[in-house]
Amino acid sequence: MKIIKWLDEHLEESLLIVLSTVMTASITIQVFMRYALNSSLTWSEELARYCFIWLVYIGISYGVKTQKHIKVDVVLQFMKNKQKIILGLIANLIFLAFSLLVIVYGYDIAQQLLGWGQTSPALHVPMGFVYMATPVGFAITSIRLIQQIFYQVLTLMGKREFEVKTEHDFVMEETKDDKNQK
Repeated sequence: MKIIKWLDEHLEESLLIVLSTVMTASITIQVFMRYALNSSLTWSEELARYCFIWLVYIGISYGVKTQKHIKVDVVLQFMKNKQKIILGLIANLIFLAFSLLVIVYGYDIAQQLLGWGQTSPALHVPMGFVYMATPVGFAITSIRLIQQIFYQVLTLMGKREFEVKTEHDFVMEETKDDKNQK
């Protein structure tokens, strides 16, 4: 149970830290090799590119989890909390439907590439693994969307509190944190 709780709280952050670290390290090593030693590595740019691809798709899930994904929230600022929740619920259901489609079609494409046996030029990584970032990222995103939908429904039923955060809320939190640090 502790493992599931830890994964729920830290999965995306941990993966993003690892991917960012590997990407940054491989680019740093490549720059050092190229400019200090007049030699270059064949694999470092490819590794950084593939880490970035995975980072983007895991980042989508992190954005959903923290409610910081891209959205137009000007309308939300003029709504009451219940109206915000209903609109957010509709948006999350549409996003979930899209995510499920991406999972299905992304997995099919990745499976085809794995079946063909195509590998990357420098690292010789199966290209299906690189393309698997899309369905895996959207699968985690779907889990986060289902969690939010569940919380939104419970809030509408009066059994839980769920606050829809807008950009204004995040700015206010940052301003409050800045004042507390002084």
